[in-house]
Amino acid sequence: MSRLPVVAIVGRPNVGKSTLFNALTRTRDALVADIPGVTRDRIYGRATLGEQPAILIDTGGLEEAADEVMAGAQQQTRLAVEEADVVIFVTDARAGVTPDDLEISRWLRSCDKPLYLAVNKTDGLSEAQAMADASELGFESMTLMAASHRRGVERLAREVAEGLPAHEPEAPAAEGSIQLALIGRPNAGKSTLLNRLVGEERALATPIAGTTRDPIHADVERDGLKLHLVDTAGIRRRRGSHEGIERFSTIKALQAIEQAQVVVLLVDASDGVTEQDARLAGHVIDAGRALIVVLNKWDSISEDERHKVLVAMAERMNFASFAPVVTTSALHGSGLGELTDAIDHVFKAANQDLSTPALTRTLRKAVEAHAPAGSKRGTPKLRYAHSGGTFPTRIVIHGNRTAHVQEQYRRYLINCLRRQFDLTGIPVRLIFKDSDNPYAGRKNKLTPRQLQKRKRLKNLGRRKKSRK
Repeated sequence: MSRLPVVAIVGRPNVGKSTLFNALTRTRDALVADIPGVTRDRIYGRATLGEQPAILIDTGGLEEAADEVMAGAQQQTRLAVEEADVVIFVTDARAGVTPDDLEISRWLRSCDKPLYLAVNKTDGLSEAQAMADASELGFESMTLMAASHRRGVERLAREVAEGLPAHEPEAPAAEGSIQLALIGRPNAGKSTLLNRLVGEERALATPIAGTTRDPIHADVERDGLKLHLVDTAGIRRRRGSHEGIERFSTIKALQAIEQAQVVVLLVDASDGVTEQDARLAGHVIDAGRALIVVLNKWDSISEDERHKVLVAMAERMNFASFAPVVTTSALHGSGLGELTDAIDHVFKAANQDLSTPALTRTLRKAVEAHAPAGSKRGTPKLRYAHSGGTFPTRIVIHGNRTAHVQEQYRRYLINCLRRQFDLTGIPVRLIFKDSDNPYAGRKNKLTPRQLQKRKRLKNLGRRKKSRK
């Protein structure tokens, strides 16, 4: 399995970089406003460009730094370009080509990275004029778009996908092993847990946050379960993290998620559940990998604090309520049996045979109990379902007018499927397809009697017109 390619989005402030990031990742992770300089730190997301998955980086605007904060934001952008395999350079068609655009384009060419020019905010403008203005930058090809309306976004995604580099596959794990990634914030106890599972000091574990720099791989068999473990560097908030040696940790952790089958998210119970923990869980769900949440250092907090942690988790990570929660103390080895049981359970759940008859019966029971809501364009008819693959678990549902199935009803169907097949810890993706109409495009062949009747009706219509 090859690592995900990395794509950085750069440009001046307020040209629409964050809007493009949100459009490509289909999220609202990047803050968007009409005020220049809103984005200061690198923001990472997962996108599918064409049919190629990739990691996207949204960056702060490049311009002359007015203070230390802006200087730090520009340094973050330069680090993002160094991390990237491909760069999308975004300009503002309404502002035209500015001296800053020319300076940025010269710098990007010196970085020796594949470049794609995206001319944004072209809505309401002459395409010929926009292309003529942008040609001053000297790019052989460009994409005109309006990211806020998604016009031209898919075309840009396809063009970038064609230029993404091919990567050599990672070294394969032991045959029959479960691919398991350990992720979490710095100092959550990932390396300590790895050492406990392996039974030796494979990873350096210290109280100092950020000790682990590169992913550490280990094969282990525990309780009859073969695991290929990957301990990743802690993913911290980008603000204040400017060390050059740390700048690849987020990329490598996201790539480890992509290569895993089961992901264990370690949460430091003594710190509580944070927004960053929730964001990491979101990355796992986006990648379609099985998720287990481990509340580590459980022995270091009181009963009252434990209750608060569980309440905070229910609130901050309600979108991942399907994931099993295990409490551990990696330092003392408590809870490891429950963890290996959870890993075994979610892996078997993800790999179970979801037969077409069983899925279809579950679908029909769900529709009988609660039919999908109708609209002016008609009511969706859901007929049968079948498996579409694992990691991510995909279920394909066929019917008519499936494009009108509401998001709330999709969640209802996922919950029905999860209960029926015990899909604990498994993100489920529904793919709706309209059944082909066998008579589409075919003309009915009229019988001689029908032809005669049609001729009589036409003659009757002509006589009525002539009388008027």
